[in-house]
Amino acid sequence: MKSNQKEFLKILSAYQGIIHKVNQIYFKSKIDKEDNFQEVVYQLWRSFPSLQNKEKPASWIYAVAINTSISKIRQDSRIEFCDASDSALDMEMATPNEQQEQNENYQRLINALYKLNEIDKSIMLLYMEDYSYEEIAEIVGMSSSNIGMKIHRLKNRLQKQLKK
Repeated sequence: MKSNQKEFLKILSAYQGIIHKVNQIYFKSKIDKEDNFQEVVYQLWRSFPSLQNKEKPASWIYAVAINTSISKIRQDSRIEFCDASDSALDMEMATPNEQQEQNENYQRLINALYKLNEIDKSIMLLYMEDYSYEEIAEIVGMSSSNIGMKIHRLKNRLQKQLKK
């Protein structure tokens, strides 16, 4: 196997969780998630030769995964979302009651995020992953001051929705 392929597979193996997180936010059915995963991997492979910093590929993977997902949604003219039981995001070990409460809170957050438009979903996903405003701005193609303002407004909006 060529070294380029080995390097790509190593990066994909280490960072495939990012693709699953993006799929979690944008797609409901397992089939759509699997289809989108394959499409994202294909797009990553196509753009791999142009990857500048192969030591820190997470931002690149987020950008490709988000853009590919949004393109698929627009192409299909429909948006679906997943149940909490399909979650690829791990929750802490907890007692059964705590686990149920975490599941309920998680589902409420997912439902609130689902109501956002595609760009706002992307911004909040990256924010929750502790990306800086500058990194988010680079991935979604906005200024960092605009990202800061959007995050502030989105946090307020989500807080209001979650208090209901």
